[in-house]
Order: sequence, then C-alpha cells, then structure tokens
Amino acid sequence: MPEYKLPDVGEGLTEAEIVAWKVKVGDVIDVNDVVVEIETAKSLVELPSPYAGEVTALLVAEGETVAVGTPIIAVGVASEAPMEIDLSNPAASGGGEGESLVGRNKADRGPTRRVRKTPGAAAANVQVQAAFEPGAAPVVEAVDLEPAVPATSAVPAPATAPAAVRALAKPPVRRLAKDLGVDLATLTPSGPHGTVTRADVEAAAAGAGTSSESAAVATSSYDVSAPERETREPIKGVRKMMGAAMVQSAFTIPHVTEWITVDVTRTMELVERLRARRELRDLKVTPLLVLARAVMLAMRRTPEINSFWDDAAGEVVLKHYVNLGIAAATPRGLVVPNIKDAQDLALPDLARALEALTATAREGRTQPAEMSGGTFTITNVGPFGVDGGTPIINPGEAAILCFGAVKKQPWVLTEGGEDRIVVRQVCTLALSFDHRHIDGEKGSRFLADVAGVMEDPALSLLM
Repeated sequence: MPEYKLPDVGEGLTEAEIVAWKVKVGDVIDVNDVVVEIETAKSLVELPSPYAGEVTALLVAEGETVAVGTPIIAVGVASEAPMEIDLSNPAASGGGEGESLVGRNKADRGPTRRVRKTPGAAAANVQVQAAFEPGAAPVVEAVDLEPAVPATSAVPAPATAPAAVRALAKPPVRRLAKDLGVDLATLTPSGPHGTVTRADVEAAAAGAGTSSESAAVATSSYDVSAPERETREPIKGVRKMMGAAMVQSAFTIPHVTEWITVDVTRTMELVERLRARRELRDLKVTPLLVLARAVMLAMRRTPEINSFWDDAAGEVVLKHYVNLGIAAATPRGLVVPNIKDAQDLALPDLARALEALTATAREGRTQPAEMSGGTFTITNVGPFGVDGGTPIINPGEAAILCFGAVKKQPWVLTEGGEDRIVVRQVCTLALSFDHRHIDGEKGSRFLADVAGVMEDPALSLLM
C-alpha cells in the first residue's frame, strides 16, 4: 500500500506543518488531486497526490510539524480491492444468499469500517466512522488501533472507546487542555475536519461538574472561563524564517539608513490620470507603481544598489537584472515575493505583476520560488498610516526602501522667487543600505534620484 511521504517543496526545506487535509479516509482520489495543505518556512503549499486510489489513512494530524520524508497519507492502489473483515460471523456478511461485503458497491452497503494493515504503532491521525448496516455486523474501516491489529486479526474495535482514537487538535489547544485538565478524547469537536478547538476545551473546563477541585478553582482569583491573561503561539513556518533572516541581516550587515521628505503631489495627480487610461483601467494603479518605476530608473545611475556582498567568495556581485521584492504582511508573518526581471516590464505589465503578487501573498499562497532571488526590496508602510521607519535589509541584497504614508501637510513652495505656504501631499522615503560596499555618496544619490522622480515624474524622461 503506497504511503505518500512529505516532499521537499523547494529551497532545501527540512520540515513543514500539516495545516489542513483536503481529503478524508475513504475518499477515492486521482493522481494530482490536492490532498493536503502544508505550511513551510516560506509559504502555504498545496500538495497533489502522486497516487490514485482510496485514502486508507491520514498519518499525521492537522497542526503537527513533521520532517521531510515522513509518511503523511496512505493510499490503496485503485486496482486492489480494499480489505474488509467481518467481525462477527460469515452469515452476517451481506444479509442475503452468500453475498460478500468485499466487492459490494460502497453506496449499497453504507458507511463501513475497515482494519488497516499497519505493522508499526498506531498512526497519529485516526478517523473512525462508526456506522452499522441494518442486520449486518459492524465492519472496521481505516482504524488505527493501539497497538495496531495484524492483518489476520478479527478483534472488533468498539466505536465508542475514546482511547482507541487520538483527538485532532493543534498543539496550542493540546497544551491548553493539559493545563485545564480536560481530556480531549471526551470532547465533541466543532472545528473543521473534526478538530477540537480552543472554544471546545474552554467550554468543557467551564462546565466541569461541581467537584471539590472545580469548586476550588471557581473560588480562586483565576477563572478558567475568562479570557487568558497570556497566549503563547509556537514560532514556526513563515514567522520562524522571517525572524531568523532578520537576525542574520541585522547582525551581519552594517546598516545605514537615510530619510528624505518629498512633495509627491504631482505623482498623486499622475496616478489619477493613469487610472483613467484604457490600458490601466482594470488594474490597481497606486503610488507604489510609480515608486517601483522610479527605483529601477535610479538604479541606472547607481547600480551598486542592485548588488550584494558575497562574504564567502570575497566579492561584490552586481546584478544586471532587477528582481523587485515587495514586502507583504500576511496572517502568518512577513513575506517578500519578488517580480522577476521587473526592469523589462512596461507599466501595465508591472501594475499587473504587483497586483498579482500582493494578492497571492495575502492569501498565503506565495510559493518558495517566488521569494527567492530578490535583488532589491520595497516595504510599503503607508497603508498602516506610518510615516517611515528603518527597514532591515533582506539577506542576499544590499538595500531596502521604506515608503511612508502620503499625507496632506503644509509645504513651503517657491515660485517666482517668492515663498508661500500651501497644502501639498507629502511622504517620507527611508533607504537602508549595506555600508560595506555602498558609501554615503552612492546611497544618497540613489535616494535623491528616487525622490526626484516622485516629486516630478517628468524627470524620468532624463534618466
């Protein structure tokens, strides 16, 4: 019986978390059907099945993290008849005239249970379908017993015995249940795919009888039914990778950060005109699009910005292409997918690529290949109403630009030799760069060039 082992989905990843099963025991699948969603250190990934047949066991519970190469699902080959064992007597095997349960249509016989031949310990993820045919003996399907039942065994597994199955729950929920003294096996799960939720555990703890122990808890200053004073979340997946990368960058690259405040009124006017253009009408046109173009134009005068310091080789690597990274906040942490060869894209194509990139990132669907090979990054904190910051350079790059919120502010405008105060749309740009090979002159020139285009987009004609 084939067992699908967790593959390395790219970049030499060593482990992944099982986020959500897309199939259940008894489902019949084809090759390339999506069976599970996993979270790696870089993104959420949907895994297709390399096998066709009936799902006989889910070997890892949702919420668990396993190493690459660990069997996660067992699939019976489609050409093989599933093994079913009558646990009472041959006469009760079909309810009529010598008919056997084996080979009968599943819809005709109703939900059944079948013993899975497992030579080792019981699998982590067990799904029991307790159902009986009228007039027929119970049959066991995909049950993991502790210890596992050999193929020749005909010992029934009581469907009501909670110890025979392992309740599905994520690690934080298991920890909460342990702290509150709640047995997960006794709970009725309300979460997706039959998982026990935090609310299930808290409800069980709140309504746990009137024993002397529960009475003591009720009279104490800590109420288990009240919101927790602390919540602990495991550091894993995207957040774990982000943290490691930022620590590596902060302590290996000498950062220098410079700021410039810019009147971007003309850029905002250009954005409005671009939105009315036929070729851009159905696309999301924002000031970020203009900034992305300004960055690539400014790199022509300061190519060192688009490089990185290769410490192992003792070389500075200049890139003659721009893989433009856009930092995106997601529920699972910060990711930085990049637009490959952005320097070759016309404005409509760049707008389309930016829109697709951010949408995919927010859905948590960015693939590892889309986050590798970046050469320069823009982090846009403006949507959060933040004026600026000191961004940390991504490993493998030499600089990162922070784009602050565009706000109306009083501004001194000089016209005809006279100064007057007017209301303009203003923002702050902050550039962090690697001072090992980008000196203050180069960093300042690049930042000034970007600011010049943002202040007067017509200057792009001169670059």
